Amino acid sequence: MPYDKPSTDMLTCMNDCVECASICARCAHHCLTMGGEHASPAHQGLMNDCADICTLAASVMARASAYSSDVCTVCAEVCSDCAEDCEQLAQGDQMMSECASTCRACAESCQRMVSTQV
Repeated sequence: MPYDKPSTDMLTCMNDCVECASICARCAHHCLTMGGEHASPAHQGLMNDCADICTLAASVMARASAYSSDVCTVCAEVCSDCAEDCEQLAQGDQMMSECASTCRACAESCQRMVSTQV
C-alpha cells in the first residue's frame, strides 16, 4: 500500500491542533491558580474539551481517517467557543489572550481543512 504524504495544509492543521491542545492544557492550569470564574467548572470543562478535541483532530488527520472532516468541524466549533470564553475572561492576562488567539487560529485552520476535504 503506497504512503500518501499529508498535504501542506493538513500538516499545518495538525500542528495547529497540537499547539492548541498544549496551550489549552497549560492555560486551564493557569486559570485554576487564578481562581474565581477562571476556575469555574464551565470554563475548565470548555478548555479541557478544546484540548481533547484538538488532540483527537490531529490524530484522525494523521491517519487519514474517514471521520477527519466531522472531527475538524466539531474542533473548529469548540475552538471558537473556547477563544470567545478566554477573551471574555482574559482582562489583560497574557496567557489567556495567547490561548484565545491560538484557539481562534486553530478554528480557522480546521475550517479550511473541512472546506478542502468536501
